[in-house]
Amino acid sequence: MVKVIVYPPTSMILSDLVERMGHEALVLSKEMRKLVTSASLESPPLNITPENPKKGLKYAAVDVPSGIRGRMSLLGPMIDEAEAALVVNDENCLVGCTGCARTNELVRLLIKTKGIPYLELKYPRDDGQARRFVHQIRTFLEGLS
Repeated sequence: MVKVIVYPPTSMILSDLVERMGHEALVLSKEMRKLVTSASLESPPLNITPENPKKGLKYAAVDVPSGIRGRMSLLGPMIDEAEAALVVNDENCLVGCTGCARTNELVRLLIKTKGIPYLELKYPRDDGQARRFVHQIRTFLEGLS
């Protein structure tokens, strides 16, 4: 079983596909669950502890906007733990503030420079593309050992 980071990290369909192929999906919902169900949760509306923003400093400098550091405090450890990556690119899939766009760029860069196997695909727009999309993902996941 290989630990595969799924990006975008909120894709439950892709994480399900990864797990059906016998691997562990590293996704944001699992990380958030750990925070929400943890007894150490000190600020429930924010779902963070005072240590979380400090973790983000490992991945982004102190002068980087706090939103990026906050996101990286969750995404960075997932990248560190990953043994493979599945990245779907779509400018409409990951929209938001500039911090989100910069976080997306940083995450993709960290995944590519980590030296792990990764598959980067475009989001499908029709049935034919969707079939090829799933086939490429399955082939990639079957090739992981």
